[in-house]
Amino acid sequence: MKYFVTVNGRSHEVEVVERLGALAVRVDGAPFDVSYEEVDDLGQVVLLSEGKSYGLSIEGDENRIAVTLAGHFYEVELEDERERAAHAAERAGGKKGGVVQAVMPGVVVEVLVKPGAEVEKGAALLILSAMKMQNEIGAPVSGTVREVHVAAGQAVASGAKLVTLVPADGA
Repeated sequence: MKYFVTVNGRSHEVEVVERLGALAVRVDGAPFDVSYEEVDDLGQVVLLSEGKSYGLSIEGDENRIAVTLAGHFYEVELEDERERAAHAAERAGGKKGGVVQAVMPGVVVEVLVKPGAEVEKGAALLILSAMKMQNEIGAPVSGTVREVHVAAGQAVASGAKLVTLVPADGA
């Protein structure tokens, strides 16, 4: 799984693959020798890297974490591939209508709207199965469905046209 990690404002791409119980980690494309062990249920972790051990204290949730290492504080933000694609779709949607596109390849599970349907911003347009998860694709703006470009069961590529919307204000 690929993660996009920001540590104290600096961005990194981290790829983590578990093989036979061991972690294979790459940071910004370079191999990173690391393993860890949880010390307790309170966020205390021992990190082993290149023959050295480090005691970490970790607090937060799956997206924002505060890490303390040897008295130094690190603010960490995490986003996996799926979250990044969904956030990119939200940013690309902005305030205009137009074509709603797939942000990742997948299979259309169900189309929830028909041409002529009035939808509110955020309303579900269709369900797209991607990366072993079902993702609800929402309307970026309130408006009218002009055209549906896909059908249930159809495989789509990243960037494929899904639905065309006309914004409620006609812009």
